[in-house]
This record gives sequence, structure tokens and C-alpha cells, in this order.
Amino acid sequence: MVLLMGLWFTVVIFLLGIPRDHCVQIIGGKESVPHSRPFMAKIKGSMLCGGSLIKRNWVLTAAHCNTTKNAEVILGIHSEKDTTKQVFKVKKPIPHPCYDRATKENDIMLLQLNKRAKLNKNVAIIKFPRLYDDLKAGTQCLVAGWGITKSGSEKASDVLREVNVTVIARSTCNDQKHYNSRPLVTVNMVCAGDKKGGKDSCTGDSGGPLMCNGKQRGIVSFGQGCGKPQYPGVYTLLTDKYSLWIKSVIQGNL
Repeated sequence: MVLLMGLWFTVVIFLLGIPRDHCVQIIGGKESVPHSRPFMAKIKGSMLCGGSLIKRNWVLTAAHCNTTKNAEVILGIHSEKDTTKQVFKVKKPIPHPCYDRATKENDIMLLQLNKRAKLNKNVAIIKFPRLYDDLKAGTQCLVAGWGITKSGSEKASDVLREVNVTVIARSTCNDQKHYNSRPLVTVNMVCAGDKKGGKDSCTGDSGGPLMCNGKQRGIVSFGQGCGKPQYPGVYTLLTDKYSLWIKSVIQGNL
């Protein structure tokens, strides 16, 4: 019994020490209904990331994904075994010019694909809100991805998984019991998770959309650990400023 308790304690300490960069799973979620999220993009580059199709040849993701022209973008899948998949190369990756790796500000990137996607029931353009207002604490949202399904594992999920998360007030995220403003969760970001922990996105899901009321409201950005109540996931909040940047980039690269 002492040996088992000691082993359990060691495992807990090990898991708590895993940084978010090595914890790449949808935490506390479930397998998505196949092809129920036709806007989802799977990005396979130097790291596994997610994204959303916003135009037939444009995908929105996170700047920290560091996606290059060597990356592969896959649309129309639940699993890569699906015959419905459409595979693309990145013609041009365009991270936000003011992305700050230290503060996590402006963690947003556009990927211009090498060809246009064929829209059908398995591949669709994501919906955006009419107004880019702030997300109130308590708002129910959803996040999805193909990340690793077990902490410490190196095998990513073959199927799309998703979890429901709840928006948490910035004042709570920034207090001493949570991120303690290191880094500061700014007005360009939004926290979402569960007060008890256990529901979260992680790095393998980076760049994927935060969906609230059927519209994309954020992008998976950063966190610490996986599913910890004191460290809910932090998302880039889509704002009028980012909407204008997206439009200007696309117009300048027609």
C-alpha cells in the first residue's frame, strides 16, 4: 500500500509538472459526431495544430503554431482515413505582425492555401458573429481538435474530439489563485474552461476555433498544464481589430 501510494504521488507530481506544450489533448471531452464540424482544419507542420476555414483558400489559426510552407492542411475529415478529405499545401503563412511570443498578444495567423477547397457537406466555411463584442463570464462555448488523448503520450487522436467550456472572467483569470497576470490575460484574450478543472483544450489543439452560439469567437492560444482549475485555457478573442486585419490581408493577397 505504501509503495502504491508513493507511485501515485510520483505520477501526480509528474503530470502536474508537464508544461502545456507537451499536453496536447482535448481534456474531458468526447468524440465529435463525424463531419459535424465541417469548418475544422487539421494542420500538420512542425507541430500539430487546428484551424478554421474562413474562405475557400484561407484558414485561420494561431501565430504560435509557426506554420511554414512545408505544412499540410487537411479539410473534410473526422479521421484521416476518410475518403472525404481534401489536402492542401500552404502557399503563404501570414502571422499577425504584432504577435508577441512572450506576452501571447496577437496570437493569430492566416494561411493562404495553394488551391481552393471544394465546399460540400464535409467542408464548409465557418460562421463569424455580426458584432465582435466581449464574451461574458458564464457563456457556454465549444472547442475541438485532434490532439493527443492521454497525458504523456505521443500518439495524437485519429478522430476529432470536442469539449464544452465556460467563459471565465478576466479578473478571475488574472488573480493570485490563477495566472496572477503572468502572463496578463488582456482584453484581446478570453479565458474558458471549468471552475473545477477537467475541461480544456491544449497545445495540440492550438489554432482551433472557440465556438460560442454557433459562431467563431476565439482561437486556441495558451495555458499551463491540462485541465487544471487554476489555469483555464486562454484564447485569442476575435475583435473588430482582428476582423479588419483579416479582411485587409485577404484583400491584399487575391
